[in-house]
Amino acid sequence: MKTPVSGFYKNPVKFRMPTSENLVPLRLDIEIDGHRYKDAFTWNPSDPDSEVVVFAKRTVKDLKLPPPFVTQIAQSIQSQLAEFRSYDGQDMYAGEKIVPIKLDLRVNHTLVKDQFLWDLNNFDSDPEEFARTFCKDMGIEDPEVGPAIAFAIREQLYEIAIQSVVSARESRLSKKGRRGADFTPVSKGGAVAVDLVKLFGIKSSVVRKRKEWDVYEPIVDLLSNEEVDVLEAKEEKNFRGSISNNI
Repeated sequence: MKTPVSGFYKNPVKFRMPTSENLVPLRLDIEIDGHRYKDAFTWNPSDPDSEVVVFAKRTVKDLKLPPPFVTQIAQSIQSQLAEFRSYDGQDMYAGEKIVPIKLDLRVNHTLVKDQFLWDLNNFDSDPEEFARTFCKDMGIEDPEVGPAIAFAIREQLYEIAIQSVVSARESRLSKKGRRGADFTPVSKGGAVAVDLVKLFGIKSSVVRKRKEWDVYEPIVDLLSNEEVDVLEAKEEKNFRGSISNNI
C-alpha cells in the first residue's frame, strides 16, 4: 500500500543523499596563470579531511599543473564538503515523492538527452548502476559517459535534498507561527522548495508527468570533430565571459 501524499509532510528523516551511497557531487573549475583544471566527481563525506590534500597533490602531479593549484583544489573541495556537512542532522521530508531528472550533457563526442522520474523515497537507488544500464541499452561505448550521467543524477538529487531540508524547516516555522511563536519569513530558497512540493507532492501531477514521459525516448548522438570544436569554442567563450563578469 502506498503512503498517502500527506505522509510526505509527516515523515522527516535526517539529511543525506537519497541514494544507497551517501556521496557528495563536487565540481571544480580553476584557472591559474593560463592553466585550467576542470573536473566533476563524487566524494565520501565520511573520509578524513587529510585525504583532500593528498588528492589535490596527486592531481597536480599527475596533470603537471603549477604548484598553486594544490591549495586551490583543496580549498574548493573542502568548501563544498563543508556545505554538505552543514545539513547533517537536519530533517528532510521523506514519504512518497517522485521528481523529474533531466539529462542534457556532452561527453567527448557523445551527446545525451533524456528525462525520467526518480523516487526520492528509495534510499537503495544507485545512479551508477542506472548509468551503466543506460549506456549498455543505448550502445554507448565511451567509458566516460556512464560516470558523467551518474554525476548529473546525483547533482540534481543533492539540490532536491537541500530543498527538502529548507521545506521541512519552513514547515516547522509555519506551525510555530500558528501557535503564536515568532515566525521567520520564507526565504528565497524556501520558496523554491515549497514550489517543488506543490508541483511533485500531488499524485495527479505525478501521473500527468508519467503519462507524458512514458512516450519520451532518450536521445544519444555522436558528434563530428567539427561539431565538438564548435561546442568547445562556445563553452570556452562562455567561461571567459563569466570570468570577466566576476572581475
